[in-house]
Amino acid sequence: MEYEAVIGLEVHAQLATRSKMFCGCDANVFEAKPNTHTCPVCTGMPGALPVINELAVEYAIMAGLALNCQIAKFTKWDRKNYHYPDLPKGYQISQYDLPLARDGWLTIEVNGYQKRVDIRRAHLEEDTGKSSHAGDHSLVDLNRSGVPLLEVVTEPDLRSAEETYAFLVTLRSILRYLGISTADMEKGAMRCEPNISLRPVGAEEYGRQTEIKNLNSFRAVRAALAYEIDRQTRILESGGRVERVTMGWDEQRGVTIPQRSKETAEDYRYFPEPDLPPLLIGQEWVERVRAQLPELPDARKARFIEHYGLSAYDAGVLVADKETADFYEDAARAYGGKPKTVSNWVSGELFRLAKESGAAGGVTPAGLAELVSLVDRGAISNSTAKEVLAEMYRSGEAAGEIVARRGLAQISDQEVLEAAVVQVLAENPEQVQQYLAGKETIAQWLMGQVMRATRGKANPQVALALLTRQLDARKEQS
Repeated sequence: MEYEAVIGLEVHAQLATRSKMFCGCDANVFEAKPNTHTCPVCTGMPGALPVINELAVEYAIMAGLALNCQIAKFTKWDRKNYHYPDLPKGYQISQYDLPLARDGWLTIEVNGYQKRVDIRRAHLEEDTGKSSHAGDHSLVDLNRSGVPLLEVVTEPDLRSAEETYAFLVTLRSILRYLGISTADMEKGAMRCEPNISLRPVGAEEYGRQTEIKNLNSFRAVRAALAYEIDRQTRILESGGRVERVTMGWDEQRGVTIPQRSKETAEDYRYFPEPDLPPLLIGQEWVERVRAQLPELPDARKARFIEHYGLSAYDAGVLVADKETADFYEDAARAYGGKPKTVSNWVSGELFRLAKESGAAGGVTPAGLAELVSLVDRGAISNSTAKEVLAEMYRSGEAAGEIVARRGLAQISDQEVLEAAVVQVLAENPEQVQQYLAGKETIAQWLMGQVMRATRGKANPQVALALLTRQLDARKEQS
């Protein structure tokens, strides 16, 4: 029997506010010393009272609008009760039955097709602390406790690890365009918990699902889902029954492992948070936030295709990251020539240099435009331009300065190049005779000698034209 995967996601993204969700502690806790960003509120001390972070609410409204959600006029806070060492209050302040945003959708593109993924809800809550385990000991860092979280919950519309990956990449791009989250999974700013079940292809009823907790990299999401799909398939094919459990992901072994029975809403014993008032969100506030929304990736992609004449693929590559899209637009304006030329340099050489170095380089949009213009004018060759770009990336020096300092300017003077061609032909009579005898491919070898004689500075088009003219003249004389 053939099975299909049914996947729904719970995605938690830390919001990039300066302070935490319900207190004034600094929310920038990444790499901070353990337990240095805490106060009586976020450590759950008796009598400490929470206060709502207004900017976090505004960020959540912004995300809801970008995800095509309906924004609630009335929402409230709830206590989600569970007892772990990294949750000192014994409950998490969240939103349960009245989320801030609901009934949205997001379009993803994967393997050449587009798919709509419905979003059930997007709501606010506070993050928990972080537990670390070393041998027989466990350590708790409460810096993260109380950092504002946006939880996005999808409908079970995804059918593969690839679709899940595409959704997460798209969501990350939107959150970054909005400027409300770094959404960096590797730094814990975005975490994903897939719910997955299998059912026979064509069936409508869902199978028994498992949940994989706290996946913190795109690679982990792909690998964990692929393994879990395979694990459940083997169980069903052998006549077994998938247990409804929460799984963990063992990165080193590449396997999912059972952690506990999967909780339901009843297990959390939700009840209204008595220390916080409900949120009343007026339409004026929503419209004010809507007016602040930037151009989002899909709209920017459509504009790049129409305005710059780029292919859908090229535009998609450029708009996936806001900084890249901004860089491209600034460079294309500064260049003033064919936008596709700049696109090729950005998605080709600049991407390669960034991947090799693992760091941002010193190339500015205006600097790239200057470099491409030097190639257009024939001042340097394309291969020399790549060499210059690499130095620009390392040093931040301008293209023209590098070319002048290193004497890399291309030779286009016809008299100089013709002299070099005549010299090469005089020094290689045997190869000239082979050409005259009909072996015309030897012209490429002779062209290589011209480039060598000019230390690679010869303008290839001019030099090749002069070489061809000289060889044809000898052929007519023979």
